[in-house]
Amino acid sequence: MPELSETAERSQSNTPLAMIMDDSDIDHQRFQELVASTDSLAILCHDNPDPDTLASALALEAIANEWEVPTVDIVYGGTVTHQQNRAMINVLDIELTPIDQVSLSDYGLVAFVDHGIPGQNNSAVEEMTPDIIIDHHPTDGLQGQFVDLRPAVGATATLLTRYLEIFSIELEERLATALLFALHRETLDFNRETTSTEHAAACVLHPHADHNIIEELTNSVFTPETISGIGDAIANREVRGSCLVSSLGWIRERDAVPQAADYLLQLEGVSTTIVYGIVDDNVHLSGRTSNSQLHIGNVMEETFDQVGSAGGHHDMAGGQVPLGFIGSVDDGDDVAIDLINQSMMARLFGALEGWTET
Repeated sequence: MPELSETAERSQSNTPLAMIMDDSDIDHQRFQELVASTDSLAILCHDNPDPDTLASALALEAIANEWEVPTVDIVYGGTVTHQQNRAMINVLDIELTPIDQVSLSDYGLVAFVDHGIPGQNNSAVEEMTPDIIIDHHPTDGLQGQFVDLRPAVGATATLLTRYLEIFSIELEERLATALLFALHRETLDFNRETTSTEHAAACVLHPHADHNIIEELTNSVFTPETISGIGDAIANREVRGSCLVSSLGWIRERDAVPQAADYLLQLEGVSTTIVYGIVDDNVHLSGRTSNSQLHIGNVMEETFDQVGSAGGHHDMAGGQVPLGFIGSVDDGDDVAIDLINQSMMARLFGALEGWTET
């Protein structure tokens, strides 16, 4: 085990990230005591993991390996359908363990990265309490032995980049590439929810990353399912004022939902989009806005949090609600889809109109 009191104090204070990130409220000593003393660590990504949670998990794995934790597994639930996420896993050779192949209770520690509440956007049982939480999403009621929640930061990868600095973990090329790509994706190439800390983290990562791989991942092609989903979103869109709502109907790739929401936000005269699609027994939603007067995360939370899980940031949000809150439907039933669309359109436009009028 490393010397805790000495290692945890080495903050490399002369880096761009160290100079602007306030770590004063974070007990990194406690974090190191927990991780360095365990014999096994499960790092749980959120369901259907994206680059931010994957890169953050990879960084936490590197820290645990440096401290010689005998067993470290990166665990996930759901599926990986987004073409860039699959490419990232394959190109960077990220080893993932499906959650149905392990029992989290068998590990000495369980860490959540890029999410915080058991059972919400993850496949952990609601009754468990994670030992470690590192996240940037605004969330209430987090419980754990160590919690680092900083909504003012634009990506969890930024936080983990800082951890690597604090504990003097070498930024090898694969890890730096993963973290820098995560920053690009989470901020849409530094155009969305970007803070000065993301730019500073990028400065730290840039010299160590493989930029050819980042370009390869960025240019990963759309799958046919994603293109079809975006096409359906275009065809099914309804616009009222500057707000757009659209349905993808039944889909197999849930990642088509946020991609369609991003794409439709480029439509002239539209400043807010909410797109939804049905996967199995759930309605998945993604919201985007460029309207500075509207907090899309609050809109989604107030509209759906009582029937599912929903929320997010000022200009991007997501949610998942059980199909049963609308009624019993069968896959492929056009009448049922019409009823779902009527209900969702009314609910969403009602919520958006309430916010735009205030």
